[in-house]
Amino acid sequence: MADNTKILTAEQEQQLRQPIDSYVGGIQEQINALRKDGTDRVIDIQSALDSLKRDRIYTAQEKADKQARLRKELEQAKAVEARNKDQIAKLIADAEGYLKAHFDKEYYQAVAASCAEEKVLVRENYQAAVAELEKTHQATMAKLTDAQEIKDEKYVHKNRLFDAKMKLAKDLQDVKDRRHAAFDHQYHLIDLLRMSRFTFSETLAQRWENYKYSFNARNFLLRNGLYLAIAVIFIALCIATPIVKGPKVQLLTMNNVLNILQQASPRMFLALGVAGLILLAGTDLSIGRMVGMGMTAATIIMHKGINTGGVFGHIFDFTGLPVLARVILALLVCIVLCTIFTTIAGFFTAKFKMHPFISTMSTMLVIFGLVTYATKGVSFGGIEDTIPKMIIPRINGFPTIILWAIAAVAIVWFIWNKTTFGKNLYAVGGNPEAASVSGISVFKVTVGAFIMAGILYGFGSWLECIRMFGSGSAGYGQGWEMDAIAACVVGGVSFTGGIGKISGVVTGVFIFTALTYSLTTLGIDANLQFVFSGIIILVAVMLDCLKYVQKK
Repeated sequence: MADNTKILTAEQEQQLRQPIDSYVGGIQEQINALRKDGTDRVIDIQSALDSLKRDRIYTAQEKADKQARLRKELEQAKAVEARNKDQIAKLIADAEGYLKAHFDKEYYQAVAASCAEEKVLVRENYQAAVAELEKTHQATMAKLTDAQEIKDEKYVHKNRLFDAKMKLAKDLQDVKDRRHAAFDHQYHLIDLLRMSRFTFSETLAQRWENYKYSFNARNFLLRNGLYLAIAVIFIALCIATPIVKGPKVQLLTMNNVLNILQQASPRMFLALGVAGLILLAGTDLSIGRMVGMGMTAATIIMHKGINTGGVFGHIFDFTGLPVLARVILALLVCIVLCTIFTTIAGFFTAKFKMHPFISTMSTMLVIFGLVTYATKGVSFGGIEDTIPKMIIPRINGFPTIILWAIAAVAIVWFIWNKTTFGKNLYAVGGNPEAASVSGISVFKVTVGAFIMAGILYGFGSWLECIRMFGSGSAGYGQGWEMDAIAACVVGGVSFTGGIGKISGVVTGVFIFTALTYSLTTLGIDANLQFVFSGIIILVAVMLDCLKYVQKK
């Protein structure tokens, strides 16, 4: 058995902590007395003023009189607060100095050592209990001859082992809770002293402790297992590339990283658009055709000279417009065209409860048919040479197209996290029935998500047209919907709805773009690249389903 002389009882632990609580508690009482007519009164009055602004039971004159009286009291309270500020600061410094000198050395280290010993003892007790159960089981089995009785005994023994394992888990968790509570007590005292104002280092220390306390290996692998596997794949590709292609060809270079970011930028808009639909437990199969339509429209408007191809037989000539006007017009046309079709799909999805798979597949077929028929499927050539240098120039080798993607990420993050629409998006995706009962318009949120997706698709196709110097055609963008959807799934946006982060979408886009770029650099056939993508998507969805099942 373990040497348990270091193991503290609850009473012994309380005795170790008592001098600290007494000293700091005494200082806290003095601080509370000084804050009563100062800081505490300021907080109460400010709260009363905020409530008064929203209160509708008073007349305007009564409200003005109450506000005047409260503001006068507030000035007096602030004067008391200012007068006691230095004295409170000295008391806080005294308490914190005492905590630094005594808390860790006289209390926490003893508790931590006790918990370490308790863990050893708990495991030894478990092993002894299992050994005793095995001994009893073997003795019982030796006496039995009936097949049914033997089967029943095995079943009972299995349950007893399970109970012992559950007791081990509970005992270990109790030890873990005890150590965590001891660590947290110091910050509880500081919290009272400073009124929840922690330094940066104290905040980091608490976050690290909370992470260790709540860490679970199984959950960690469920959340990050795919990323770890992809990281291993990238490391293997970085090692394999110079071996296969020669020492001069390196995968992990600054130029390659910038190229990956450049290629990922237009795709970021598409992934951000479809992420909102996946958040609603939907999808969008028309993204690739939206890109083809937007590319074609943008190329026609920004074409170098008179267009060589026509739309429904008509040859367009926009050379009479200034270049900047043509760029803006191309962007607006791309956004309008994409938004029209996403709004149609969103209307049918929201109004008739049609699955987005069907509504977006329908718009996909309509878009491809219309654009192909109107343009005869031809490519419209290149755009004006000055446009890429104007919109996405390279500054000292840095592709500024990345800045467009960063702006899109920031805007969509703000919409998702800081607006009512974003909160409603999560609510409808998580449980549309509950959201509807709580007063949220499921129809408006659904159509709004599709409209936002259309705007992002239009922006992405316009940016891709400029990046590729035109060459728009109906067939461009084929299969891009799979890349966008896969990026969201890999990034943790769940098909079950209501779960996902913008950071995950960004990670997913980079992963798929980097994987494609790496495999192409290595010389892997394009068809085999689909195999890699398919496996990653399958594993990502499997992990997502496992997380959903575990949650249920």
